[in-house]
Amino acid sequence: MNIKIDSRKVKKGDTFIAIKYNNDGHNYIEDAIKNGAEKIVCEKGIYSVETLIVKDTHEYLVNYLKEKYYDEIKDLKLIAITGTNGKTTTSYLIWQMLNKLKIKCGYIGTIGFYIDKKIKNLNNTTPDILDMYEMLLECKNNNCKYVVLEASSHALSLNRLKGLLFDYAIFTNLTEDHLDYHLTMQNYAESKQKLFKMIKNDGKAIINIDSEYKDYFLIDGNNNITYGVNESNYKISNINVNKDKTQFKVNGKQYETKLIGNYNIYNVTICIILMDLLCLDNIISSLEAPKGRMEKIKYNDNMIVIDYAHTPDAVEKVLNTVKELKYDNIYTIIGCGGNRDKYKRKIMGDISTKLSDYVIFTSDNPRNENPLDILKDMTEGIQLHNYEIIENRETAIIRGIQLMQKSDILLVLGKGHEDYQIIGDKKYDFSDELIIHKYI
Repeated sequence: MNIKIDSRKVKKGDTFIAIKYNNDGHNYIEDAIKNGAEKIVCEKGIYSVETLIVKDTHEYLVNYLKEKYYDEIKDLKLIAITGTNGKTTTSYLIWQMLNKLKIKCGYIGTIGFYIDKKIKNLNNTTPDILDMYEMLLECKNNNCKYVVLEASSHALSLNRLKGLLFDYAIFTNLTEDHLDYHLTMQNYAESKQKLFKMIKNDGKAIINIDSEYKDYFLIDGNNNITYGVNESNYKISNINVNKDKTQFKVNGKQYETKLIGNYNIYNVTICIILMDLLCLDNIISSLEAPKGRMEKIKYNDNMIVIDYAHTPDAVEKVLNTVKELKYDNIYTIIGCGGNRDKYKRKIMGDISTKLSDYVIFTSDNPRNENPLDILKDMTEGIQLHNYEIIENRETAIIRGIQLMQKSDILLVLGKGHEDYQIIGDKKYDFSDELIIHKYI
């Protein structure tokens, strides 16, 4: 495409559209011209190249893409998943399931852009609409029939997906997160609700009936399909979790999955619903979790688990799952990201110390905050004395491994698949998995 909304990507002959997302693109128009832009689309100003003034540059971009490219992608079946937790696991499971069944599917989300395999990392869980179109076109050109994508609340609130229509909109759950941005849970829910107003006429909405926020997503006029342990279209029951697999029933039919934990049954059940709706073979037992989601590493007679859990709800669910597995001791390494929701820090600290035998609080991605300030927020008011603070994450991981004796489990939480750590404005190479393997 010869249109750009990032001045750094502009090449000679391109058109630069000054979009107002997190940064106002009008501030980068001169940079775009220096890089070779021959046309500017903006809301104000006069420039040295052809300039088109429009009322709303984002609306102009959405309409331009729809007019020029939508016909090329309209046959793709789009599956969008939103929720606080479970988006990545569910999306990855769907992508994996369809491809295993020879139905070619692309994936766009937290762990990157995939078609047959991973193509590239992404800066955002849900890219801007221009990048989204480019990836959808690539999926179409590679003969994909489906594309599954994660729809974040930030993207939905900023209308990054505006102009697209979805065959399936899926709601996993809603728990406290991103309140630094949304301020209230109502605002947070209403941002995610936007997805369920973007469904095709013959599309379907798949909703977790057990969520207290379900009514935001059960929109009149939609073809609503519900799932959960409460009475629903797809009722989950008889969950039995052990160290290697989880067995459960949906509408009385028995299933087995390699994924561990009650909360993962919700993710797998979404696959079962799609399997049913699309009349697919049952391959649930063969599906693997994505990298960094309850990723297990055997160490002598102990187990180390890497997980992306970085919200109070996710941390609580992971720890409650592990408690069911009857390890002798549960050790947890955890931190919180800087320049992000401060409300959840103390809650996560409380949950970790109450549900673990011992906790090591450490740095996550401190960004522009002092790591010790973040750790102070996490440990404020904790009454138990079963924790220590080790700011350096590698040192903390090594300490956690050293603590294990026999039949213990170490949880390394918060970063999951990430292969970097953000300190200040810089990204440094850092992988929990590589540190663990290097040490053991």
